[in-house]
Amino acid sequence: MVLQQFDDSWGRFNSPSYKSYTLTNFRDIPQIKKLSREKQFEIEVVGNVLPFKTNNYVVEQLIDWKTVPNDPIFILNFPQRNMLKPKHYLKMATALEKGLERKKIQKIANEIRLQLNPHPAGQMEHNVPQLRDGTKLYGMQHKYKETVLFFPSQGQTCHAYCSFCFRWPQFVGMEELKFAMRETNSLIQYLKEHPEVTDILFTGGDPMIMKASLLSQYIDSILDANLPNLETIRIGSKALSYWPYKFTSDNDSQEMLDLFNRVTRRGIHLSFMAHFNHPVELSTDAVKAAIHSIRGTGAQIRTQSPVLNHINDDPNLWAEMWKKQVSLGLIPYYMFVVRDTGAQHYFGVPLIRAQEIFRDAYQQVGGLCRTVRGPSMSSTPGKIQVLGVTKVGKLKAIVMRFLQGRDPKWVQRPFLAKYDRKAIWIDDLKPFSDKKFFFEDGLEKILNKDTKVSGSDNSTVHGGPP
Repeated sequence: MVLQQFDDSWGRFNSPSYKSYTLTNFRDIPQIKKLSREKQFEIEVVGNVLPFKTNNYVVEQLIDWKTVPNDPIFILNFPQRNMLKPKHYLKMATALEKGLERKKIQKIANEIRLQLNPHPAGQMEHNVPQLRDGTKLYGMQHKYKETVLFFPSQGQTCHAYCSFCFRWPQFVGMEELKFAMRETNSLIQYLKEHPEVTDILFTGGDPMIMKASLLSQYIDSILDANLPNLETIRIGSKALSYWPYKFTSDNDSQEMLDLFNRVTRRGIHLSFMAHFNHPVELSTDAVKAAIHSIRGTGAQIRTQSPVLNHINDDPNLWAEMWKKQVSLGLIPYYMFVVRDTGAQHYFGVPLIRAQEIFRDAYQQVGGLCRTVRGPSMSSTPGKIQVLGVTKVGKLKAIVMRFLQGRDPKWVQRPFLAKYDRKAIWIDDLKPFSDKKFFFEDGLEKILNKDTKVSGSDNSTVHGGPP
């Protein structure tokens, strides 16, 4: 991998101004002009269905244009033809070739999007919490008892979009599919009503797209509430990979670091949940400086990524990435399996292969890297870890366990599925011996209860699309 240095103005603490590229201007990128018209059209076709945005840091510092179209960061940022199934690609390509008006193209795009399982794992049906007065909080998610996800409305975009992102509905303009919430009053009220919640996860999009002054309004309100049950604030972000200058030289970088300091000085643990999909994202001087700045506030940085076909489905790469992260003071946290949404057919790695990648990488690293857990599926019943393959008599079986569950009693309980080397999700698997997995009856009761609660009242909607 060759680190690109097209512009020596990219430094440890200095950079050109941030510039984004979308469908409207991506052909202005000098390197894109060298691609064939066919390749450029493919980007346009897929980018009209799945969200597309990159920026000048990614283009000039992370992508090795000598290896395009096979460069992993190029695939991570730029839509590829096979990210859409053939029938969907043909439908959109035909619309563009005919020069249909924008509204008709948007209608076709939305029809395709609704076939891509936009909200997997029951997010819209079963994870939306509500206050005791019946107010539904559509800007939040509450699946596991200790942790609430919060979607600040101003943080529902990113410095660049990952082409695999399972939260792609946040970015495509379909407001009915979007989670967002403008204020923290209802969040604070919910936390008061639910003392079992100890962790708040700010997510999106990317909360780090916000100015420090905006994020401060959210977090300072939480700090001022003096919630006795609050132990941890997490921030899920890709900014270290896609715009590390957010923490070094942007005009509000020090203000952001001061905010982090305020959290840790209050005795609340601040965990920065960083998304790194490939070692090259850890290779610039700028990201190293940003990591140093964040750690200097007392915050910890934990790392996570799905295992992705075409990008990082290589155990040696994962071992390299984990070792590099630990050397920079980061804590490897999760290897995920690609969720059953969007372009899963393109990025998905079979569960058995994913576990082999995890195992072979894990065997190459020391104890400090072995904080990582995986491969894990964030499925409807919970986070399910694939532990490996074993033999029961003469038959092979896949061994799994829950790392998190809708019912906490499921956690750490091993169970078996029939051996299936092609399966890429829990729904593809069959129980090894019984007719059902042990959790299925309990899950049905939980989901039915959620449905009755959400459908039997005249509750108001709060925190919906702004």
